[in-house]
Amino acid sequence: MDPQPEPVSYICGDCGMENTLKPGDVIQYRECGYRILYKKRTCRIVQYEAR
Repeated sequence: MDPQPEPVSYICGDCGMENTLKPGDVIQYRECGYRILYKKRTCRIVQYEAR
């Protein structure tokens, strides 16, 4: 059985408040109804190899 995916934090493009969404949720901020959300940056180090 697969583990449940973790909720992801997004920032509302209108009011700037943080919103947490789970897979299958509607992409819309619940307070103001704005539909443009920005994903927060990750804290882990991401490095790609140039070829």
